Amino acid sequence: MKDEYSNPTKSRADELEDRLIDFAVRIIKLASKLPRTPAGKHIAGQILRAGTSPAPNYGEARGAESRADFLHKVRVVLKELNETFVWLRIIERSQILPPKSLSEIIPENRALCKIFATTVKTATLGNK
Repeated sequence: MKDEYSNPTKSRADELEDRLIDFAVRIIKLASKLPRTPAGKHIAGQILRAGTSPAPNYGEARGAESRADFLHKVRVVLKELNETFVWLRIIERSQILPPKSLSEIIPENRALCKIFATTVKTATLGNK
């Protein structure tokens, strides 16, 4: 199966940024499906903030002024992805959305977390 982000004319960084943008769009759509109850509104606001910030933060990391600046910004991306994962688990456990709504976004969130955890580890080792 061909990876939907594989494009020989794009750099890996461009592909990853596109993937983060697509993730943010999915979060926006997911948040719009949450009930308009106090809990639903609270979760929607929280997951919107956490789930849409990795893409622009990664954009900033790509323009970092130093390795330390890059590492700091990539750590912010990972932090926000981890927070998003917790909110997705809260949605899943509370059953305020059908499981089908989360079936693709949770694995994508996990995959992005792994990518950025590896990036942080690699960049940290490069600083030593």
